[in-house]
Amino acid sequence: MPPEEELATPRDPDNPVARRGVPAETVAGPAVGAPQVEPLPRPFHTRVFVVANQKGGVGKTTTAVNVAVALAQGGLRVLVIDLDPQGNASTALGVEHRLGTRGSYEVLLQSDTMAHNVVVSSEDQRILVLPATLDLAAAEIELVSQVAREKRLEKALRVFLKGEELKGQRVDYVLIDCPPSLGLLTVNALVAANEIMLPIQCEYYALEGVTQLIRTIDLVKGDLNEHLTLSTVLLTMFDSRTRLSTQVADEVRAHFATQTLATVIPRSVRVSEAPSYGRSVLTYDPSSVGSRTYRAAAHEIAWRGAWPHPPTPPTPPQTIR
Repeated sequence: MPPEEELATPRDPDNPVARRGVPAETVAGPAVGAPQVEPLPRPFHTRVFVVANQKGGVGKTTTAVNVAVALAQGGLRVLVIDLDPQGNASTALGVEHRLGTRGSYEVLLQSDTMAHNVVVSSEDQRILVLPATLDLAAAEIELVSQVAREKRLEKALRVFLKGEELKGQRVDYVLIDCPPSLGLLTVNALVAANEIMLPIQCEYYALEGVTQLIRTIDLVKGDLNEHLTLSTVLLTMFDSRTRLSTQVADEVRAHFATQTLATVIPRSVRVSEAPSYGRSVLTYDPSSVGSRTYRAAAHEIAWRGAWPHPPTPPTPPQTIR
């Protein structure tokens, strides 16, 4: 039998945590404590990542959430902006996002200040979350008529980050989770960010949609955000039992030689089931292979952005290839 950690199993429909109305903090997961995590270096300035991929099902939201938690556990202050109407990042970070909850929709369409709408995640007090609700589903249409529609998030984020810095509480990382499309929500994220994190699953058609994303990135760079760069590619859903995963990984590394992290994220039952408990895999099962690899990915990202750059960045802990 293959190891349990690499098998996805269907969730029990009778599982009480799958039903609405159960607070995340009342649900006991399989973990009892987190392993000690070494401190991560602070970047010289706030790094703003958009986590994007036009193709759905590549582990985009899972990556945004778990990298955010891993960075926070390393002592860094993180803001997660949920721009996906499904609100999956908000769910996984234990943040309320029912209809009527004020969040990214109000910031984009009603000129709310971000400071009034961000909340602290139950995963880690160093994580702030701007939640998303189903109201965002209409935002693509409503933004069309707005003045400077592509820059509304960038303007709000700039004001928020400056305010936090003036309070002596600088945000080290911003991770923006986007819907799997290239509409105005994603364009707002691309304009607000200075780096792109691209999750690519180790499966057939892995690079499908990436060409269109790169084309959109080039358009945004040319007209709206000249500082935008594809800095980080993360391989997800790697299955060491198949030749296909290895072939896809090699192909991605050939296309993005300098951007691709050494760490790869394997298929993992723990990663798949953690969101049903309203948690990240790092707090749901801290010792699982999914936790170790996301912690290693965050380690690479942090040291790549460390200032000044060390001569030889330390080897990521628990890297699994």
